[in-house]
This record gives sequence, structure tokens and C-alpha cells, in this order.
Amino acid sequence: MTSQTIPVDPFDFIVFGGTGDLAERKLLPALYHRQVAGQFSEPTQIIGASRSKLSDAQFRTFAHKALKDFVHEDELEKKQVDTFLARLSYITVDAVSGDGFDALKKKLGDSKCIRVFYMAVAPQLFGDISQHLRQHKLVTENSRIVVEKPIGRDLASATGLNDVIGQNFAEQQIFRIDHYLGKETVQNLMALRFGNALYEPLWNSALIDHVQITVAETVGLEDRVAYYDKAGALRDMVQNHMLQLLCLVAMEPPSSMDADAVRDEKLKVLNSLKRINGAEAPKATVRGQYKAGASATGAVKGYLDELGNKESRTETFVAIKAEVENWRWAGVPFYLRTGKRLSSRVSEIVIQFKQIPHNIFGEGAGNIKANQLVIRLQPDEGVKQFIMIKDPGPGGMRLRPISLDVSFADAFVGRNPDAYERLIMDVVRGNQTLFMRRDEVEAAWKWIDPILEAWEENRQDAQGYTAGTWGPSSAIALIERDGRTWHESE
Repeated sequence: MTSQTIPVDPFDFIVFGGTGDLAERKLLPALYHRQVAGQFSEPTQIIGASRSKLSDAQFRTFAHKALKDFVHEDELEKKQVDTFLARLSYITVDAVSGDGFDALKKKLGDSKCIRVFYMAVAPQLFGDISQHLRQHKLVTENSRIVVEKPIGRDLASATGLNDVIGQNFAEQQIFRIDHYLGKETVQNLMALRFGNALYEPLWNSALIDHVQITVAETVGLEDRVAYYDKAGALRDMVQNHMLQLLCLVAMEPPSSMDADAVRDEKLKVLNSLKRINGAEAPKATVRGQYKAGASATGAVKGYLDELGNKESRTETFVAIKAEVENWRWAGVPFYLRTGKRLSSRVSEIVIQFKQIPHNIFGEGAGNIKANQLVIRLQPDEGVKQFIMIKDPGPGGMRLRPISLDVSFADAFVGRNPDAYERLIMDVVRGNQTLFMRRDEVEAAWKWIDPILEAWEENRQDAQGYTAGTWGPSSAIALIERDGRTWHESE
């Protein structure tokens, strides 16, 4: 039996927002897969909780449809599906008034099982729910609370939210989830760096020219537009996903994989980020907003059209030149970009090494390109190391670049678990390594807030870009004025 299939202790998994989109698309399918993998011990139960008035049978019907829609039909085994649905029950609760929490307490009874309270609800309800759980004596020593982003919309609100949750749960019981950290390739970034003698001696300003982190999506906002217009790409993607990826690239080797050892090193990176103030923001940041254009599915609306033709300065694209001010990374820029309605769906980290100091081969050898390490997070997860080799054949020394590829789909037989599967089971085990600590969240906001403030002070508008392109032209200028260029994925 592999480590992925070692059963965990029995647990009660309570999903607030149990009939919502996240539960339907991610949580219920993830839990089903973990049951099939043999990780559940009895008597594990899953409880949906929301304002909707449903019976247990109706909730099971909802869950069954979720499995049919979001689990491949080849993986839906009737016996496993029946067992999974039998685990499910439902409680109607009101997160504000507290109605229904007594019924939840009665259902859980005096069980000593691990309790996971998953907040698949709007962030403004996190505090209310955590208070009701404490007031109704539902918080035990074996309880954990899982909170999704966004954790606040600035430092002040994040601090306030952390305070309220922290009054009801100890820090070691709070799991601030970022599903990017559960991706196989993200964890392989740590394995690549710290499990091999090859890369770590090269991982510094002496040999690395710059780093690029791209999280690009081809989709627009559609039904998320109301939420997104209050957030924007900087809050929605950069403050959490992208800064976490930057931390994993830039952090010092931790003393162990202990949760706090890893998070201590990530915190040092966040505290070392050069602040981008009012004068620097126009040079170091780009805001964009997509206009009507085309995608793989045909013509698409612009952001303002999706918003109902209202005026909005909300950015759907951000590019940033970030700098980590410490010995390892002095002089090495980190270029970040993320956006909606871009040319391709791709998330990747590019480590661009420096050019060789001297070319011994002469002009006839061709253009010698600097080495690159490309870590692809999605789609087609894998790692590519670009190197120069001799072009086969007689007639002189001609060089050309090739890539040494590791495709996870080709290299590993079997199904690759979704990030939520891994993270949910880490919550049950009490392993916080892949979750954000409070001081990490607040340090990230300390870096983001000055950018938001500078945009307002400078009235830095979101520049229009045509849907289906790579964003505003100024994003290209951001990197090319440094003599560099964005990596184009193959």
C-alpha cells in the first residue's frame, strides 16, 4: 500500500456551503476519490450544511449528480458510489442567526473523531460560523477549520478576519487553503530544489538571470463577474497564488519539511520583497482589462459587457516586476503576470539562467541560447530543462537547443490526484505544510497594499487588451525594457 492509500483516522467532514459550486466541482469529487483510494476508515461521515432546506436524500441526489458531472465515468464504481452516498447527510443552517447549529451538534454527538469544518462560503461568513461553532461547543481538540481565499481585501480586513477566527480556533487548527500549493508540480519544485544536488548550488544571482511566473487563463468572468469586480486580479491571484509560487522558488532551504520550518522560510521571502510605492508603481506594474475579442470557442464579450456595460477600473490582468532584496536574489527580477481571456491557458515557472560567459564555437555554431528550466503547473504538468547540444551530422560544430522533458502523464502510471484531494487529506492528518500561516497572509498584504494605494493615487487605469491576446502591450514593454522577453510555451 502506498503512502497515498494509507487510511487516516475516522473523521467528520462538514462542508458549509455544501450545495455550492466549490462543493459540487471539487470537494465532493475529491472526497469520493480518496474513498476509492482506500483512505477512509469507518465511521467517516460527510455533512453538507447551508441555508437551503434539503433532506438527506435530496443532498445525496445533488452529490450523485456532482460525481457524474465531475468524475470520469470510468472511475464511478457502483459499489463505491453507493458507499460514498451513504456517508452523506445534510443540515440546514443559517450562518448569521445560528439556526441549525444545535441540530449539527446533535448529529455529531459525543464523537471523538477528527472534525473538519470546511468554509466553502463567502469570506464575510467565516467569522460568524466560527463564532457559532465555538458558542455551540462544536470545537474540540481534534477540530480543524479550513478557510478559502480571499482572506480579506487588504491588510486591515485580513487582520480583522484572522482575529475573529483566531478567537475561536487555535492557529494550529486553522488551515488557510491555496489549492495551487496542492498541485503535484508545485511540490515537485521543492523536490527538484532540495532533493537533488544538481540545482541548489546554481539557485542564486550568480547564475540565474531572472524568473518568470505566469498564470494565464482563457476564460472570462461569466458568473463570477460580480465578485471579481470588487476584487480584481491583484487581490484574486497575485496576493495568494502567485506570491506563494514566488516564495517556493526564492526561499532558503528549510531545516526540514516540518510545517513551520517551511513557512518560516516563505515568510522571510515575503518580508524581503521590495516595496512598490507610488513613484515605482507605473514602472513596475501593469493593469489590464480585456475587451471583446476571440477565443477557441469563438467571439467573446469584453469585461465591461459582461458587467452590464457599467464603468469599472477593475483589472483582469496584472504584470509586476518584483525584487527580493537579499543576498541570494539581489539583482534578479521576478516577473509575474496573470490574467483572464489570454491567448493560452498555462501556469508555469521559468528559471532563466545567464548566458555563457564566453563562446568558444564561433559564429558558425549559431545562436547559443541561455539555459532554461520550465516548470509547468497546468496543463500537461511536467518539467523541461532546455540545454544546447551539437546538431547531428558532419560539416562543423552547429549547436541547437533541445529540452530534456519530464511529462508527469508519461512518467507516472495511474491517475494524478487533484490538488484538493491532497490538501483535504493533509487537513485530516493535521499537516499544515501546504497551508498559509497567519503571518504569511498578512505579510503578503503588506506588499500588496502599497500597490493598490499607488494605483489609486496615480489613477493608474487598467489598459485595454483584446481578448485572446497576451495582455496589454505595456506588459511586453515591462520586461523588454530590461532586455528580456516573456517565455512562449510550446
